[in-house]
Amino acid sequence: MSPRPPAAGPARPRRTPGRPTRDSADQRSHLLDCAIACFVMRGIGATSLRAIATQAHVTPALLHYYFGDKEQLLAAIVEERLMPALALVRAPVAEAGEDVAELVAGFVNGMGEAIDRHPWLPSLWVREVLCEGGALRDVMFSRVAPQLPLMLAQRFAQAQAAGRLNPDLDPRLLVISLVGLTLFPAAGAPIWRRVFNADDIDGKALRAHTTALLDRGLQVPPGPLDLQEPEASR
Repeated sequence: MSPRPPAAGPARPRRTPGRPTRDSADQRSHLLDCAIACFVMRGIGATSLRAIATQAHVTPALLHYYFGDKEQLLAAIVEERLMPALALVRAPVAEAGEDVAELVAGFVNGMGEAIDRHPWLPSLWVREVLCEGGALRDVMFSRVAPQLPLMLAQRFAQAQAAGRLNPDLDPRLLVISLVGLTLFPAAGAPIWRRVFNADDIDGKALRAHTTALLDRGLQVPPGPLDLQEPEASR
Protein backbone atom coordinates (compact mmCIF):
# COMPACT_ATOMS: atom_id res chain seq x y z
CA MET A 1 0.00 0.00 0.00
CA SER A 2 1.38 3.38 -1.03
CA PRO A 3 2.07 5.85 1.78
CA ARG A 4 -0.33 8.77 2.01
CA PRO A 5 1.04 12.16 0.95
CA PRO A 6 1.51 14.61 3.80
CA ALA A 7 -1.50 16.78 4.56
CA ALA A 8 -1.33 20.13 2.84
CA GLY A 9 -1.15 23.20 5.09
CA PRO A 10 -3.52 26.13 4.79
CA ALA A 11 -3.27 27.78 1.40
CA ARG A 12 -1.59 31.16 1.38
CA PRO A 13 -3.65 33.93 -0.19
CA ARG A 14 -2.21 34.92 -3.51
CA ARG A 15 -1.38 38.61 -3.96
CA THR A 16 -2.61 40.12 -7.15
CA PRO A 17 0.40 41.11 -9.25
CA GLY A 18 1.16 44.80 -9.19
CA ARG A 19 -1.00 45.70 -6.21
CA PRO A 20 0.70 47.52 -3.31
CA THR A 21 1.41 45.65 -0.11
CA ARG A 22 1.03 48.74 2.07
CA ASP A 23 -2.35 50.03 3.22
CA SER A 24 -3.79 51.77 0.18
CA ALA A 25 -5.08 54.93 1.89
CA ASP A 26 -1.81 55.40 3.77
CA GLN A 27 0.26 54.79 0.65
CA ARG A 28 -1.83 57.19 -1.42
CA SER A 29 -1.52 59.93 1.19
CA HIS A 30 2.24 59.38 1.34
CA LEU A 31 2.52 59.75 -2.43
CA LEU A 32 0.53 63.00 -2.40
CA ASP A 33 2.78 64.42 0.32
CA CYS A 34 5.89 63.50 -1.62
CA ALA A 35 4.47 65.02 -4.79
CA ILE A 36 3.81 68.32 -2.99
CA ALA A 37 7.35 68.31 -1.59
CA CYS A 38 8.74 67.91 -5.11
CA PHE A 39 6.44 70.57 -6.54
CA VAL A 40 7.51 73.08 -3.88
CA MET A 41 11.19 72.30 -4.47
CA ARG A 42 11.29 72.09 -8.28
CA GLY A 43 7.97 73.42 -9.55
CA ILE A 44 5.11 71.40 -10.99
CA GLY A 45 6.23 71.75 -14.61
CA ALA A 46 9.77 70.61 -13.89
CA THR A 47 8.80 67.61 -11.76
CA SER A 48 8.41 64.20 -13.37
CA LEU A 49 6.55 61.21 -12.01
CA ARG A 50 9.91 59.44 -11.76
CA ALA A 51 11.24 62.23 -9.51
CA ILE A 52 8.19 61.89 -7.25
CA ALA A 53 8.63 58.12 -7.15
CA THR A 54 12.26 58.58 -6.13
CA GLN A 55 11.23 60.99 -3.38
CA ALA A 56 8.64 58.48 -2.15
CA HIS A 57 11.01 55.47 -2.48
CA VAL A 58 8.58 53.64 -4.76
CA THR A 59 8.52 52.67 -8.41
CA PRO A 60 6.94 54.90 -11.08
CA ALA A 61 4.55 52.03 -11.75
CA LEU A 62 3.06 52.49 -8.29
CA LEU A 63 2.33 56.13 -9.03
CA HIS A 64 0.62 55.08 -12.24
CA TYR A 65 -1.37 52.52 -10.29
CA TYR A 66 -2.81 55.18 -7.96
CA PHE A 67 -3.05 58.23 -10.21
CA GLY A 68 -2.67 57.20 -13.82
CA ASP A 69 -0.67 60.18 -15.04
CA LYS A 70 0.70 63.50 -13.82
CA GLU A 71 -2.46 65.42 -14.74
CA GLN A 72 -4.59 63.14 -12.60
CA LEU A 73 -2.05 63.37 -9.78
CA LEU A 74 -2.25 67.17 -9.87
CA ALA A 75 -6.04 67.02 -9.86
CA ALA A 76 -5.90 64.83 -6.76
CA ILE A 77 -3.60 67.31 -5.02
CA VAL A 78 -6.02 70.15 -5.79
CA GLU A 79 -9.02 68.23 -4.47
CA GLU A 80 -7.42 66.49 -1.50
CA ARG A 81 -4.77 68.95 -0.35
CA LEU A 82 -5.16 72.49 -1.74
CA MET A 83 -8.92 72.99 -1.46
CA PRO A 84 -9.17 71.51 2.08
CA ALA A 85 -6.29 73.79 3.15
CA LEU A 86 -8.07 76.87 1.80
CA ALA A 87 -11.32 75.73 3.40
CA LEU A 88 -9.63 76.42 6.75
CA VAL A 89 -9.44 80.07 5.69
CA ARG A 90 -12.92 80.29 4.21
CA ALA A 91 -14.78 78.77 7.16
CA PRO A 92 -14.07 81.49 9.77
CA VAL A 93 -14.65 84.20 7.16
CA ALA A 94 -18.02 82.74 6.19
CA GLU A 95 -19.01 82.38 9.84
CA ALA A 96 -17.96 85.91 10.86
CA GLY A 97 -20.72 88.35 11.66
CA GLU A 98 -21.13 91.88 10.35
CA ASP A 99 -18.31 93.27 12.48
CA VAL A 100 -15.35 94.15 10.25
CA ALA A 101 -12.80 93.36 12.95
CA GLU A 102 -14.29 89.88 13.33
CA LEU A 103 -14.16 89.38 9.57
CA VAL A 104 -10.50 90.42 9.40
CA ALA A 105 -9.58 88.29 12.40
CA GLY A 106 -11.34 85.33 10.82
CA PHE A 107 -9.19 85.63 7.71
CA VAL A 108 -5.92 86.21 9.58
CA ASN A 109 -6.47 83.34 12.01
CA GLY A 110 -7.83 81.03 9.31
CA MET A 111 -4.84 81.64 7.07
CA GLY A 112 -2.52 81.14 10.02
CA GLU A 113 -4.12 77.80 10.86
CA ALA A 114 -3.96 76.69 7.23
CA ILE A 115 -0.25 77.52 7.07
CA ASP A 116 0.45 75.83 10.41
CA ARG A 117 -1.21 72.62 9.21
CA HIS A 118 0.13 72.83 5.66
CA PRO A 119 3.54 74.55 5.65
CA TRP A 120 3.88 73.94 1.90
CA LEU A 121 0.94 76.25 1.08
CA PRO A 122 2.76 79.64 0.89
CA SER A 123 5.65 78.41 -1.26
CA LEU A 124 3.42 76.43 -3.61
CA TRP A 125 1.07 79.40 -3.95
CA VAL A 126 3.86 81.83 -4.81
CA ARG A 127 5.46 79.44 -7.31
CA GLU A 128 2.37 78.06 -9.03
CA VAL A 129 -0.19 80.90 -8.78
CA LEU A 130 1.71 84.18 -8.68
CA CYS A 131 4.52 83.30 -11.07
CA GLU A 132 3.74 83.52 -14.77
CA GLY A 133 2.94 80.11 -16.21
CA GLY A 134 2.13 78.61 -12.81
CA ALA A 135 0.22 75.35 -13.05
CA LEU A 136 -2.36 76.37 -10.44
CA ARG A 137 -3.29 79.80 -11.80
CA ASP A 138 -6.42 78.50 -13.55
CA VAL A 139 -7.45 76.84 -10.29
CA MET A 140 -7.20 80.25 -8.64
CA PHE A 141 -9.61 81.80 -11.13
CA SER A 142 -12.07 78.91 -11.41
CA ARG A 143 -12.14 77.44 -7.91
CA VAL A 144 -10.53 79.69 -5.29
CA ALA A 145 -11.60 83.19 -6.34
CA PRO A 146 -15.37 82.64 -6.03
CA GLN A 147 -15.03 80.89 -2.67
CA LEU A 148 -12.70 83.30 -0.86
CA PRO A 149 -11.35 86.60 -2.26
CA LEU A 150 -14.53 87.59 -4.13
CA MET A 151 -16.70 86.61 -1.19
CA LEU A 152 -14.47 88.53 1.21
CA ALA A 153 -14.43 91.65 -0.99
CA GLN A 154 -18.22 91.53 -1.15
CA ARG A 155 -18.46 91.34 2.63
CA PHE A 156 -16.17 94.37 2.95
CA ALA A 157 -18.22 96.27 0.36
CA GLN A 158 -21.40 95.56 2.30
CA ALA A 159 -19.77 96.77 5.52
CA GLN A 160 -18.57 99.91 3.78
CA ALA A 161 -22.03 100.66 2.39
CA ALA A 162 -23.43 100.28 5.91
CA GLY A 163 -20.88 102.75 7.29
CA ARG A 164 -18.85 100.13 9.17
CA LEU A 165 -15.68 100.41 7.08
CA ASN A 166 -13.43 103.34 6.20
CA PRO A 167 -14.86 104.86 2.99
CA ASP A 168 -11.34 105.64 1.72
CA LEU A 169 -10.57 101.93 1.37
CA ASP A 170 -11.17 99.83 -1.72
CA PRO A 171 -12.71 96.50 -0.58
CA ARG A 172 -10.83 94.63 -3.32
CA LEU A 173 -7.46 96.08 -2.38
CA LEU A 174 -8.22 95.35 1.26
CA VAL A 175 -8.36 91.65 0.38
CA ILE A 176 -4.99 91.96 -1.37
CA SER A 177 -3.57 93.71 1.69
CA LEU A 178 -4.73 90.86 3.92
CA VAL A 179 -3.07 88.29 1.66
CA GLY A 180 0.09 90.39 1.66
CA LEU A 181 0.15 90.47 5.44
CA THR A 182 -0.45 86.74 5.94
CA LEU A 183 0.55 84.49 3.04
CA PHE A 184 3.63 86.39 1.86
CA PRO A 185 5.37 86.72 5.26
CA ALA A 186 4.95 82.98 5.66
CA ALA A 187 6.47 82.34 2.23
CA GLY A 188 9.43 84.58 3.07
CA ALA A 189 9.92 83.27 6.60
CA PRO A 190 13.19 81.42 5.85
CA ILE A 191 14.67 84.74 4.69
CA TRP A 192 13.46 87.20 7.32
CA ARG A 193 14.01 84.76 10.17
CA ARG A 194 17.67 84.55 9.13
CA VAL A 195 18.02 88.30 8.52
CA PHE A 196 16.59 89.27 11.91
CA ASN A 197 17.69 86.14 13.79
CA ALA A 198 13.98 85.74 14.50
CA ASP A 199 13.47 82.05 15.13
CA ASP A 200 11.48 83.08 18.20
CA ILE A 201 8.66 84.38 15.98
CA ASP A 202 6.26 81.53 15.37
CA GLY A 203 2.91 81.45 13.59
CA LYS A 204 1.00 82.55 16.68
CA ALA A 205 3.25 85.59 17.19
CA LEU A 206 2.95 86.50 13.51
CA ARG A 207 -0.85 86.39 13.68
CA ALA A 208 -0.87 88.53 16.82
CA HIS A 209 1.38 91.10 15.12
CA THR A 210 -0.79 91.18 11.99
CA THR A 211 -4.00 91.57 13.98
CA ALA A 212 -2.52 94.42 16.04
CA LEU A 213 -1.26 96.14 12.89
CA LEU A 214 -4.66 95.95 11.23
CA ASP A 215 -6.52 96.91 14.38
CA ARG A 216 -4.41 99.82 15.63
CA GLY A 217 -1.88 100.55 12.88
CA LEU A 218 1.20 102.41 14.10
CA GLN A 219 -0.69 104.30 16.78
CA VAL A 220 0.94 104.22 20.21
CA PRO A 221 -1.65 103.22 22.83
CA PRO A 222 -2.17 105.93 25.46
CA GLY A 223 -0.27 105.41 28.69
CA PRO A 224 -0.84 106.83 32.16
CA LEU A 225 1.35 109.89 31.49
CA ASP A 226 -0.63 110.76 28.36
CA LEU A 227 -3.76 111.22 30.45
CA GLN A 228 -2.19 113.82 32.74
CA GLU A 229 -2.62 117.53 32.06
CA PRO A 230 0.55 119.48 31.24
CA GLU A 231 1.89 121.71 34.05
CA ALA A 232 1.27 124.90 32.06
CA SER A 233 -2.45 124.21 31.74
CA ARG A 234 -3.03 123.71 35.46
